[in-house]
Amino acid sequence: MNQATLHQLKVFEAAARHGSFTRAAEELFLTQPTVSMQIKQLTKSVGLPLFEQVGKRLYLTEAGRELFATCRQIFETIAQFEMKVADLKGLKQGQLRLAVITTAKYFIPRLLGPFCQLYPGIDIALQVTNHEGILERMSGNMDDLYIMSQVPEHLDVNCQPFLENPLVVLAPLNHPLAKEKNIPIQRLADEPFIMREPGSGTRRAVQKLFDEHEVVVKVKLELGSNEAIKQAIAGGLGISVLSRHTLITDGQDVTILDVEHFPIPRNWYMVYPSGKQLSIVARTYFEYLLEAAKQFADKTTSSSYFHIEENS
Repeated sequence: MNQATLHQLKVFEAAARHGSFTRAAEELFLTQPTVSMQIKQLTKSVGLPLFEQVGKRLYLTEAGRELFATCRQIFETIAQFEMKVADLKGLKQGQLRLAVITTAKYFIPRLLGPFCQLYPGIDIALQVTNHEGILERMSGNMDDLYIMSQVPEHLDVNCQPFLENPLVVLAPLNHPLAKEKNIPIQRLADEPFIMREPGSGTRRAVQKLFDEHEVVVKVKLELGSNEAIKQAIAGGLGISVLSRHTLITDGQDVTILDVEHFPIPRNWYMVYPSGKQLSIVARTYFEYLLEAAKQFADKTTSSSYFHIEENS
């Protein structure tokens, strides 16, 4: 292995990952004969076959599997070293691609502002969508980090909770239940209900709780906007369940009802696919958000931070 080069290892890793010399060549912008030659030279250095071909398919040998795992460790270590060097050089510049769930738009911009002031060389590309939209973007590896309130179960991801995201029952200020305490959840079945659209993480969480307690609500409206739902509540069209963070913006004529089993405890998560190597910019924002969220949570513990009239 003393004669093996880093370039040969990169070619081998790509070929092993794709199970194809042709696809490795396409990824690395090399010709297929060049890939074959690099693998041949690496095989000679190792002294054992790295691939075996059965029919038209290419498989790793035992030595190949061991080398593939070693390559992953080597490249991860190199990437971490590059990040450290970039940190030492102060290269806090580039682009951050951030995709956030709809409700996160109420507080993420407040946390982005100070970050941009700290690192003016970083450009932010912010995408706001619902839960299904986030999953589509994540499957396509379109962003650096994803902010969501429900970690996908069918995708292999890394996740880090950073802020609480309680779901509360909202009603008009003059609602008959506004002054009551510990309202039975079954009482909600008597109220006209405003729901988020299908595909919303909030709707799934609410429906799960209702199903657990065999509560069937009368859905009067389905709306895809939290702002529209708050306006509909204020207009007396019904009650709804939304994240408490939707109340950070300008005041609405709504109140939080004291209903049993509410608030529904949830968290905000920073999520990215497993195996994805975060850029120095993404890693910097990741660490920044963990600290900034603590300060944000301290501010929001005071009800005065939320522009709302709560029953007392």
